[in-house]
Amino acid sequence: MKPAHWQADLQQVQQLRLFQNVATSSLDQLLREFRACELEAGEVLLSPFNRNQHLYLLIEGQLRVYLGSLDNQAVSTLEVGDCAGEISFIDNEHPSAYVVAERPSIVLRLHRESLVALFQQSPQMMQNLLELLCERVRKGNRQILDSEQNANVDTLTGCFNRRWLEHVFERESTRCAFNDEPLSLLMLDVDHFKAYNDQHGHLAGDYALCLVAHTLSSQLRPKDSLIRFGGEEFVILLPEIADEAARGIGERLRVSLEQIASFYSPVGVLPGVTISIGLAQMQQKDSLQGLIARADAALYQAKQQGRNCLCG
Repeated sequence: MKPAHWQADLQQVQQLRLFQNVATSSLDQLLREFRACELEAGEVLLSPFNRNQHLYLLIEGQLRVYLGSLDNQAVSTLEVGDCAGEISFIDNEHPSAYVVAERPSIVLRLHRESLVALFQQSPQMMQNLLELLCERVRKGNRQILDSEQNANVDTLTGCFNRRWLEHVFERESTRCAFNDEPLSLLMLDVDHFKAYNDQHGHLAGDYALCLVAHTLSSQLRPKDSLIRFGGEEFVILLPEIADEAARGIGERLRVSLEQIASFYSPVGVLPGVTISIGLAQMQQKDSLQGLIARADAALYQAKQQGRNCLCG
């Protein structure tokens, strides 16, 4: 990083988030505390390994933010008007991320020793900084939430995955037991799926699985959970549903797929598929493994009876 020649344009500076609503009489004095610095493309501005003493305001170029390693994908991009290093600037700790210049950039740098003086000079600028901090925290929370949700979702079908099944079963089984409500589980298997892949190709098989997921999920309640258990196997958790009602639901789902003789896909028109279903209802102090084992045994029985049917 090297000093940059930068001529302040007060009208342009007032448009930056950090300086919005700051009185013009105060702005010129505030800007004297900042130093313009030039970054080359690829230059690391902040690193978790180096303590940071500065707040950086991007006025030209673009910065990228990386978590954990520079080899990872960037988690966000900082544009003109965004700040970098504001958290470590305030708490005097190491930065939590890498910040790297995506292309030649110019930043305004403020040393943390000027912080107390700036509080007195411009409370409005401090309010702007706090608002930026709040936005950064909220954005971080959204990213955590999104990553947690993505970790629970099967990327091919959009269904929940086995990790989610373990979580939701613990929650729903406890709730149903406390309220003396039943809980049922359907275990489904796409019939003759290996033959389907062999005849039409694995990409066609993927589209068939997506068809199954879409057809089933569109008929379930928000409180039900459709899980891709593995390969061509799916599990449906039905809280507050006893075995007789679950049998009716399973039969309706089975028939809805049976009635799709063919469907359109990006690789052309493909034949539909059918499913075999095993049903089990939760018993007192049942474990997820025990419930799945009984549903799997019922599914095996459905296959033995010729497939495209429900047992249990």
